[in-house]
Amino acid sequence: MALQEATALLGRLKDAIGKKDLSTADTLLGQLKVKLIQLPALPPTFEKSATAQQELLLGREVLEQAVLLSCKKQDEAAMERSFAQLRTYYNDTRTLVPPSANEVAMQGLNLLRLLVQNRIAEFHTELELIPPVAQKDPAIQQPVQLEQWLMEGAYNKVLAAAKNSASEVHGMLLAQLATTVRDEAASCSEKAYERLKLSDAQKLLLFESEAAVKAYAQQHNWSIADGYIVFKTEANEGTAASKAIPSLELINNALVYAKELERIV
Repeated sequence: MALQEATALLGRLKDAIGKKDLSTADTLLGQLKVKLIQLPALPPTFEKSATAQQELLLGREVLEQAVLLSCKKQDEAAMERSFAQLRTYYNDTRTLVPPSANEVAMQGLNLLRLLVQNRIAEFHTELELIPPVAQKDPAIQQPVQLEQWLMEGAYNKVLAAAKNSASEVHGMLLAQLATTVRDEAASCSEKAYERLKLSDAQKLLLFESEAAVKAYAQQHNWSIADGYIVFKTEANEGTAASKAIPSLELINNALVYAKELERIV
């Protein structure tokens, strides 16, 4: 009975996600999780029964839908939890059920999530766990390429890639990654320049219009004057402080220390 009810709920969940009714989908997912507890064949018990394979397939698909739902809700914490549970199915049930057609896609989404969160070390750890054959799949190659661009500082390529997503879900994660990258580029600009032309800022941050640059500047409390973005004065305090460093005094102290070391030797 619990298996039949869970199967019916899964169908409604997929329908709600397809219609972008995220509130209903979230409610259905909560009901499904309660039903899954009643299925004895699921991890960690793995009890054998006549319906064990059906139960495992159902549990795996529910968690795959949970990953998609959390991604569409832009709930990174829920996505991480759902994938952690899903990993158990991918790793521990390979001999019990056929492989999932969505496994590589789910792994690719997880890699994108780690990039969005700037968790590069964990990104490489997860990548090492993916078989070499699966690493050749476009779903895995895309986040790998994005990570390489991030390490090279080729932020323009990352932002350009965000405009060409393979699916709606990928597009949402890439949009979040683009925001992360744009904020990083803006932070570097803020420290490197006292002011920057609006046209140059538009090219640097890959905005489609000058109005978008102005809106972004307002969000960061930057002032705009005579066609320039004037960065916050705090950004230049480091430069002013460096000019005030008593260089001659530091040199004299260093020479004294050197003479004392010579005496010790």
